[in-house]
Amino acid sequence: MARRLALQDHLGPAEIEQQYRRARDPVARSQWHILWLLARGAPTAIVAATTGYSATWIYAIVRRYNAAGPAGVGDRRRANPGADPLLTAAQRADLRRALTGPAPDGGLWTGRTVAAWMAARLGRPVATQRGCEYLRRLGLTPQVPRPRHVAADPAARAGFKKGGSPAP
Repeated sequence: MARRLALQDHLGPAEIEQQYRRARDPVARSQWHILWLLARGAPTAIVAATTGYSATWIYAIVRRYNAAGPAGVGDRRRANPGADPLLTAAQRADLRRALTGPAPDGGLWTGRTVAAWMAARLGRPVATQRGCEYLRRLGLTPQVPRPRHVAADPAARAGFKKGGSPAP
């Protein structure tokens, strides 16, 4: 038989129920509901079936409550700012200036060329996807050269022009 989860005596069952009833945030409300059911003596399997949370996640909620008390309950994602951007504001300004001129290889600025520019400044590899993202953040679109097989055929080339129709 599985052992019951023990809650620290931060709040009594009646106070936990009040927190559950007053909670407006849906994540915090669900977590208070779990704690209230456990405080009333419900087994973990019943709590999991009632709330839809897995037993593993219920254990995590109980650990957070036991460690931090009522402050440990709630949605932690809102306080997480995420990772720092790859480029600082000064580096983004440098990239914007670089994009006004030709690409280092003499062609168009693509996601790959922006990623290579970023990698040279950061001293580490940068994925092509990040180059495309920074192009879009700066209000530009990744440019892709016209395929060579189409560029050779004048009739097909006309079809690639804006508003143009293919030559007969």
